[in-house]
Amino acid sequence: MSNVLVRDAQPGDVEAIWNLTRELAVFEHLEDQFVATVDDFHKELFGEDPAAKVIIAEIDGKLAGTALYFRTFSTFLGRSGIWLEDLFIHEEYRRHGVATKLMEELKRRSPGRLEWMVLDWNEDAIALYDHLGATQFTDAWTHYRIT
Repeated sequence: MSNVLVRDAQPGDVEAIWNLTRELAVFEHLEDQFVATVDDFHKELFGEDPAAKVIIAEIDGKLAGTALYFRTFSTFLGRSGIWLEDLFIHEEYRRHGVATKLMEELKRRSPGRLEWMVLDWNEDAIALYDHLGATQFTDAWTHYRIT
């Protein structure tokens, strides 16, 4: 595993976070749905009432990956948790322990559940999550969205 530094994102990181999220949209074949602007990210991540947080992984001072997340609450557990919205690693830094470090940090920050979804064709990510001991909920729930 490379020397990976994980830290909280700062306002000066917003353009790099936005660029990496745009890369994620391309990777997921969803670039037509990526309409957020750098200003949107700045407002929602670092504004008066932030909607989400980001942790950044760096190797040798270079951005290697990000994890964008927000707090949840489990009524069954009676504790807060984390919903991981986006985890993305620059291609050149994959298989260097970056995603594992980010996931470990998110788990450390969550007193309850750490939850997320993954596209069913993303076999590398699924293999990582299985390796980390995550549980798949493929047949228990139906996902809904209103836009």
